[in-house]
Amino acid sequence: MRPNPTLADLPLRPELVGEEPYGAPQLDVPVCLNVNENPYPPSAATLTDMAEAIRAAAYHRYPDREFTRLRGQLADYLGHGLGVENVWAANGSNEVMTHVLGAFGGPGRRVLSFTPTYSMYPEYARNTHTAYVTAPRRADFTLDAELVLGAIAEHDPSVVLITTPNNPTGTTTPLAVVEEVVAGTDAIVVVDEAYQEFSRTPGATALSLLPRYGNLVVSRTMSKAFAFAGGRLGYLAAAPAVVDACRIVRLPYHLSAQTQAVASVALAHADEMLARVDDLRAARDDLVARSRELGFEVVDSDANFALVGRWADRHLAWQQLLERGVLVRETGPAGYLRVSAGTPEEMEAFLAALAAIDAPRMEQ
Repeated sequence: MRPNPTLADLPLRPELVGEEPYGAPQLDVPVCLNVNENPYPPSAATLTDMAEAIRAAAYHRYPDREFTRLRGQLADYLGHGLGVENVWAANGSNEVMTHVLGAFGGPGRRVLSFTPTYSMYPEYARNTHTAYVTAPRRADFTLDAELVLGAIAEHDPSVVLITTPNNPTGTTTPLAVVEEVVAGTDAIVVVDEAYQEFSRTPGATALSLLPRYGNLVVSRTMSKAFAFAGGRLGYLAAAPAVVDACRIVRLPYHLSAQTQAVASVALAHADEMLARVDDLRAARDDLVARSRELGFEVVDSDANFALVGRWADRHLAWQQLLERGVLVRETGPAGYLRVSAGTPEEMEAFLAALAAIDAPRMEQ
């Protein structure tokens, strides 16, 4: 083989041929509203505590392989009577989902999701040799139990993914629907609540169902509401046997001492880290209302983002916004762009840019 081979020269797995790495654009622009981050950084006092925790970590030793203290803190944060044995964590919810599919997916098995939804799900499936199958959501991007159970009967998945609030649509699945689905199947049902803290009813969580259903997994992240995207900490809550299954497939010492130390500090400052959630809910609602006042179609959202459209050429609209210093995400249903809620200054910059662009829209 030549010294500098291309991908085409390498013996890639067949299903990887032609694939490209995950790529939400990371561009140096004044206003970044494309990856649903909390734009408000931790306080100076919290950052000082994080720095001290990093300084005190024992880097010459392996970290706590079971990260028991951190799991206990996560259980305390979640409440609902959960304990250390009910919680698992990894380097972002991406790795958590890879653990779930590594344990319950694999060759000859299927994972079912409902489109449009999170763009990484098919990659998790591909990387764990799990077949990825989908069923479409209703026209308003919601789910009901009949739709979900019908798709389960059709596809016979070993894992079912229900994302609520859903990315990229922001729509929620009622708790009663989740319970009917979990009660109606023996498959592992993962309820991805990455944006639950932004919901209008954050207490209506599938965590409340865990004591009654051993096949339920609730996935969360500290990357969104918790203002901890750079810390890379995702986690799940489930029956202890599900946690043990994840422990089988994880790599040893997968959470570094640094990650554990900083995440522990963030959880100790949970009230501060989450203090801007109300502001971001208000920013989301203002984004929806004012975009509609400008004549755009907007999907009602329970997350910290909204779909705005609809353009005949959304890439042109994306490019025109970028030319005005505003980066949003080109994803989701045709004609829409996903816009994250940001600071007041960021929202004003986006709305000014939105009013200025002239990309043609679809006829309503």
